[in-house]
Amino acid sequence: MTNDSKSIQHTSDVLIIGSGAAGLTCALNLAEHFSINIVSKGMLSEGATFYAQGGIAAVLDSEDTIEAHVSDTIKAGAGLCHKDAVQYTVENGKRSIQWLIDKGVEFSKQDSASSNQSSNIEKDFHLTQEGGHSRRRIIHAADATGREVQTTLCQSVKNNSSIDTFENYNAVDLITTHSLGVIGEVNQIHGAYALNRETEKVESFQAKYVVLATGGASKVYLYTSNPDVSSGDGIAMAWRSGCRVANLEFNQFHPTCLFHDKANSFLISEALRGEGAVLKLPNGERFMHHFDKRAELAPRDIVARAIDHEIKRLGVDCVYLDISHKESGFITTHFPTIYNRLMKLGIDITKEAIPVVPAAHYTCGGVVVDKHSMTDLPNLYAIGEVSFTGLHGANRMASNSLLECLVFAKNAAESILTEASKQPPDTFISNNDLIIPNWDDSQVSDSDEDVVISHNWHELRHLMWNYVGIVRTTKRLERAKRRIELLKQEVKDYYSHFKISSDLLELRNLITVAELIIECAMRRKESRGLHYTLDYPETTEDDNPNDTILSRFN
Repeated sequence: MTNDSKSIQHTSDVLIIGSGAAGLTCALNLAEHFSINIVSKGMLSEGATFYAQGGIAAVLDSEDTIEAHVSDTIKAGAGLCHKDAVQYTVENGKRSIQWLIDKGVEFSKQDSASSNQSSNIEKDFHLTQEGGHSRRRIIHAADATGREVQTTLCQSVKNNSSIDTFENYNAVDLITTHSLGVIGEVNQIHGAYALNRETEKVESFQAKYVVLATGGASKVYLYTSNPDVSSGDGIAMAWRSGCRVANLEFNQFHPTCLFHDKANSFLISEALRGEGAVLKLPNGERFMHHFDKRAELAPRDIVARAIDHEIKRLGVDCVYLDISHKESGFITTHFPTIYNRLMKLGIDITKEAIPVVPAAHYTCGGVVVDKHSMTDLPNLYAIGEVSFTGLHGANRMASNSLLECLVFAKNAAESILTEASKQPPDTFISNNDLIIPNWDDSQVSDSDEDVVISHNWHELRHLMWNYVGIVRTTKRLERAKRRIELLKQEVKDYYSHFKISSDLLELRNLITVAELIIECAMRRKESRGLHYTLDYPETTEDDNPNDTILSRFN
């Protein structure tokens, strides 16, 4: 690397990579004490949080209990949840919701609730029920909870003078002691390089603490409910820096994404099924009762496999989700976003069923963190979907994702404050004696063969969908692994010879994540939760089943 004076360098106490609910919550909990830089791949509001429809699970009703929420989560997680992580998350649910309300998030209220600002969190808000939950405990903002949460937090961040935001930046790689060539010292984080997508130049971001809040990796699959930014960047960067990852074989496929040629990634919220929507075959027959006594309210892995089974059995493109038997005013009031979006596509959900298919939705595994949200690399934290906390087990229960973001973002902020209190005051800002070299692209050229990226991207997502999808076999996984190895070498050569671009960075990261998913899947010799293989269709009877943990050093 060269030390080109033209390159731009940024310095802060804390660098947060990612601007969803987790990243923004962490920033707001630290802003009173530190200078913070937030790097966002797109606009600050873009990300999986913005598109979350259903809501946030929390024990808010007097008839609900912490024990019930914990039990439901563990049951949905197919025995692989870490009970201490579940207990900690659930116990902090109400506090997290109150924090959002204090920030200005406007959740849907009961029809009889008072309109004054001092709302009673236990009585005034409307709660719905979703798959896997035994009680109504999903607090929501109609069917656009994520948008309400994200826009409110974005406004708070923009109003905070301690936080600087950098939109349209792709993180490239983490800067660590070892990546800088310093041998003989403990490897720790010093910042990250990021590509400015507008100038197409790489800039450095130096910080004493770095927080990965980059979301999941569902873009590795052909069909996904996630926005384009969900390309596994944080998982791949952490892995390259020596962090362990775990349970990446558990990829949640949301059962009901809209099947339409003009809206391939539009999610149909699970809340519809919570309010009585039923799944039907093309001939109008219901089928979920054949697969689970809970029918449409079974956990997502069961519903997704049932739909996948019926689609393949009948040779049809989709099944149908029908809520038209409910009163039209109820539908338009509770699901205005879905109603309006589908009306624009010519589907009136008050009168007809919605064509749906499963699509990749959530990465249940991720970067291994301790109870303080710290990774294996000192001062590097991971929060939200990018992390592996032990909460979700083999299958994430509906609406626990935003809850995890809020709880562990605050958890990480408290840990950073604790760690910083142990340091002399003059070390809060990144060690300025350490020289971070500028990004060196003097040995590479502009590519005139971007078709290589688009072709490999297309092939990667197809092979992951076909061979590492909802139902797997050992032969499919082996075939995928062989092809991934070839793609990995092709992209490595391309990365070494040409200037980087957003598409190249995402493809490189997705290939890394795909390889990790496949390795995790091949190591699990059973079917459990979201990982279902025809070669090992039974779940191993074990009171303490093991996580699948990968390390570059074993």
